[in-house]
Amino acid sequence: MHISDERITIFTVPKPFEGHIGIIQENAIKSWTLLEPRPQIILFGNEKGTDEIAKKLGVVHISDINCNEYGTPLLDSIFWQAQALAPGLIITYVNTDIILLNDFLIAVKQLQDSSFKQFLITGRRVDVDITEPLEFEKPTWETELRHLVVQQGKLASVVCQDYFVFPKPLYAEIPSFAVGRGHWDHWVVYYAHQMKIPVVDATDVVTAIHQNHNYSHLSGGRGVAYVKGEEAKQNAKLAGGMHLVDGASANWKLTPSGLKKRKPLSAFLAFIFDLPRFGKLLQELFLRSQ
Repeated sequence: MHISDERITIFTVPKPFEGHIGIIQENAIKSWTLLEPRPQIILFGNEKGTDEIAKKLGVVHISDINCNEYGTPLLDSIFWQAQALAPGLIITYVNTDIILLNDFLIAVKQLQDSSFKQFLITGRRVDVDITEPLEFEKPTWETELRHLVVQQGKLASVVCQDYFVFPKPLYAEIPSFAVGRGHWDHWVVYYAHQMKIPVVDATDVVTAIHQNHNYSHLSGGRGVAYVKGEEAKQNAKLAGGMHLVDGASANWKLTPSGLKKRKPLSAFLAFIFDLPRFGKLLQELFLRSQ
């Protein structure tokens, strides 16, 4: 299927390529290289193995980024550099453990062809257990992966934001959020609402596969990194609050039959109906050490 002549850019900030995290990150990046047409892919940061993976997969590596006093990459310089390097208009931030399939580019094309001059696409991920390198050389790899999603995939909470698609220069200037810490992702959605930019939920049409992993790379576990720690608190301050509802809601929905405007209360109701998932997530954040 012909999707678009314009090349999109996908950028990400990997963790060290070690152990299981290294396997699933390479799985994710490899899946992006197989999108058609192939996007520009940029890996930011200088974590262990990043340069080697970039060379192996033929993607761009930018090691010169700003970090805070804890050594955590800051997103302001990353978002700015991604837009400066992008050959086309469409920019995509994706977490490095998310596998994307070609339905992602089809969804992006629908927004490119819409009447929206500006937009933000996001959506919920599906959590799946993957522990080994995927066999991308097999012609059936995508079919087998989709079967795995059907068999064991679990839809994540609406508050989990793992990818953002938008046209530049939107988000060319953002606060100096610490990546991998809480609140910045909700700010991205909140900001779009504040700017009266359509926020589009693509969950129904985009298969964003999150490869489950532990959080041993985070000192103090997820609760400290995302909520209780100093970096998370600084992110919340920069974001002007947590924005749990308006930072996790969309006013448009992309469906197999096209774009649909959501009713004003639908986002709030979706959050209410998602409370059991959200409650489970909070338990994981505060009760688990990894």
